[in-house]
Amino acid sequence: MTDRIDRLRQIYGSPSESSSDKVKNILSNEIITFINNSPFVVLASSDSDGNCDASPRGGLPGFVKVVDEKTLFVPDIKGNRLFQSFGNFGSNPKAGLIFFIPGNNKMVRVNGRVSIVEKGKVMETIGHIEVAWKDENSELIQGFILKVDEAYSHCPRALHFSDLWNSETIESNRK
Repeated sequence: MTDRIDRLRQIYGSPSESSSDKVKNILSNEIITFINNSPFVVLASSDSDGNCDASPRGGLPGFVKVVDEKTLFVPDIKGNRLFQSFGNFGSNPKAGLIFFIPGNNKMVRVNGRVSIVEKGKVMETIGHIEVAWKDENSELIQGFILKVDEAYSHCPRALHFSDLWNSETIESNRK
């Protein structure tokens, strides 16, 4: 794979200095502010064989808690009960998060190492679920701590390419 990446860089060039420099091993103040305002994150995980899973997570802005510049706390609200992400954590404690704020073409990526937090500790930490919509299954069941390996703002090009936040474009393409 390294040879392929080397060939691609020969053709298309290396990352710019500003792209390389933005990847940090801590949460900057800008990143913390973004996470505190984000109501939606996608969690990526894989098991030890490389079988991947991407799981959407949502709540009121700030439902993912910034503990400090190296630590995030992510609650787990009862969902489909497949527990794919948490199953993956058992054999591979690495995870990636990508945070979104609707209408904002910026994104934040955070990658790190996970440790699972049992329900009792979750309740001590946040005490209640922080969601905009509740049903009879809305229940905190566990959570995880993510120790940050890298964090950075992601280039908005994909959101520009998709015009993701423009519902008129989405509706016109449906016809």
